[in-house]
Amino acid sequence: MTRARVGIIGASGYSGLDLTRLLLGHERVVVDFLTSDRWVGQSVETRVGVPVRQGATQYVSVDQGLERAAECEVVFLATPAETSLELGPKLLAKTRVVDLAGTFRLLDASLYPTFYKFTHPDPSLLQKAVYGMPELFRDRIVGQRFIANPGCYATAATLSLAPLVKQGMVELDSIVISAASGVSGAGRKASEEYTFMEIDADFRAYKVLSHQHTPEIEQTLSALAGRPVGLVFTPHLLPMKRGILSTAVCNLREGVDAAEVTQTFERAYGQEPLVKLLASPEAVRIADVVNTPKTLIGTAVKGRKVVSIAAIDNLQKGAASQAVQNMNLMLGYAETTGLV
Repeated sequence: MTRARVGIIGASGYSGLDLTRLLLGHERVVVDFLTSDRWVGQSVETRVGVPVRQGATQYVSVDQGLERAAECEVVFLATPAETSLELGPKLLAKTRVVDLAGTFRLLDASLYPTFYKFTHPDPSLLQKAVYGMPELFRDRIVGQRFIANPGCYATAATLSLAPLVKQGMVELDSIVISAASGVSGAGRKASEEYTFMEIDADFRAYKVLSHQHTPEIEQTLSALAGRPVGLVFTPHLLPMKRGILSTAVCNLREGVDAAEVTQTFERAYGQEPLVKLLASPEAVRIADVVNTPKTLIGTAVKGRKVVSIAAIDNLQKGAASQAVQNMNLMLGYAETTGLV
């Protein structure tokens, strides 16, 4: 069996480490290179705790990775947005790219100064990147060269609402989302506010009305609805390593009942291999998705109010495993290869 060669730039971050483990166990790929400027020359097997049977055995510099990119079928960018902004165009000249940062997710370049704190230098690339949420846009991803991997909060929140929005079952101006993430969602960089002493035994909101995933969620739901969707999104920090629980509340349109909501979700996700619908929102638990590529969703209806709760692992379905889903579709492999 021919194996595709792949590389990861930014392999020492939390998402990069999960992605490395998944690709090392993937039956259809060989990891050609892994970059980490702080781990150059160090053993991959020692750092990730997974046997390396072929391919990259030591970390290399970003410059070395760029030199080898043309030999790969796909290169993953598991880097901060500013780094992806610099490296994305260079890599696209050589190979296929899956970018795990938010650098190319938003179609409207004018949103980047507000939500990402930089001016996008090449808005034309925003039109070339395909938004990689397979459960919603699978047909667009197949065979593509450039994928913008969705954000973690955006994945959980969007999947919890997409069937209702797409079928015109909710009032689009009533959507309120509250979501909580483990601290790994902030990345691996050192910061006092994310140290154990600061987060232990605490629970707090952050980036209220300013989180960068807000316009991403709005963009996707608007595309599904066929008209603009505005919403309120509030993220929270959990005193745990990983996982996201997203709770969406909105008003159903007149005449829509609980049975119709259940049927709509079953039609949308009943055959999805990595989405599991549960009998109630109370059954949706972070503990059941940690270290898996799964999404769990449960809904409840009372009168015209609907609550839809989703759980994912922010480093898996919120980053690494979704990136592997996208790679599989790009290369023509079964979508769940290397994941189940």
